[in-house]
Amino acid sequence: MSDQHETPDPREAHSGAHGTADVPEDGSARRAWATGGTVLAGVLLLLQGVFGFLQGIAGIADNTVYAGLGDYAFKMSVTSWGWIHLFLGVLVAITGWCILTGQTWAKATGVGLAAVAVILNFMWLPYLPLWALLNIALGIFVIWALCTERPDAPTL
Repeated sequence: MSDQHETPDPREAHSGAHGTADVPEDGSARRAWATGGTVLAGVLLLLQGVFGFLQGIAGIADNTVYAGLGDYAFKMSVTSWGWIHLFLGVLVAITGWCILTGQTWAKATGVGLAAVAVILNFMWLPYLPLWALLNIALGIFVIWALCTERPDAPTL
């Protein structure tokens, strides 16, 4: 027997069975990605809420600020839409802030409010089509991000 200690090759210590470097076997990278998505969802909800609030104020202040693109099945006055966006914007912003502060109830509420926002933005399409489509896409991302985080994931 030799008294010399063999120093392991650092390249071998970091490679797995298939030669991949630094890939955890327990799925922690996926959980971290989902947690990051939840934080992003909270920020997006907060921003969507603030923008919805401002959009609502604009609709309430001047009924002619948004022009419709013809007849549409869900036709309402711009003032009515303004109140809807104002109220929903406040709720969405508060929920986004609560997600960022780690409130557990806020994730389920965020999914529900994002779903309502997606539906209302679909109905808002004739007034601001590109903005409504962007909000629909962000709402779908928020729903996905809030639904993919696991409760056993590390919190920030």
